[in-house]
Amino acid sequence: MRHRIAIGFVGAVALGSLACASTRFISSWKAPDAGPLNFQGQKVAALVISPDESIRLEAEGQLGRELTALGVQGIPAYNLIPPNETRDKDRAKVLFNVAGIVGVVVLRAAGAEKEVSYSPAYWSAPYYGSFWGGGYYGYGWASVYDPGYLRTDTIVKVETLVYDLKADKLLWAGMSQSTNPSAVQPLIKELVTAAAAEMKKQGLIKSR
Repeated sequence: MRHRIAIGFVGAVALGSLACASTRFISSWKAPDAGPLNFQGQKVAALVISPDESIRLEAEGQLGRELTALGVQGIPAYNLIPPNETRDKDRAKVLFNVAGIVGVVVLRAAGAEKEVSYSPAYWSAPYYGSFWGGGYYGYGWASVYDPGYLRTDTIVKVETLVYDLKADKLLWAGMSQSTNPSAVQPLIKELVTAAAAEMKKQGLIKSR
């Protein structure tokens, strides 16, 4: 796996997974004076911050589609900003204004790590009972890894931000945790669904 993907957005996808992603928000914040979002039918940019161009394009396209499904005009940022100008803040601002973008949803990877889980039964196995005769010493050298007892999960954390560009103000922010993501598109779908659920809880999105 290329290290730049791992820190760019969803590089854990490239690590290989044991299961489909399971996404949940582990923390979130809402601006104290933020009311229900009023982006319905308006243009909202889908921006994914990643140094890997192929991942950014795929993720922004999927995010744009998911936002459109929520009732706004989701527009991938790659449709607004040329590839060689993505880091130019002033240029991006001009292009967003010209396009009539009223809000933006930003995704940025906050980290990827591996987590090894041990079954409680692992240490109750007979070869753990003693160190010498028929015990751990012989087992430890003969079998360093037993897939029946150990499970390695890939944990990806993604920061999600929602901005009102008319007021140039952060409305909502959340940190999600996804386990064993297998591909970009399903991960983005899970992120948007989970984020929408969080914002509904906090009154930013009205329940239909």
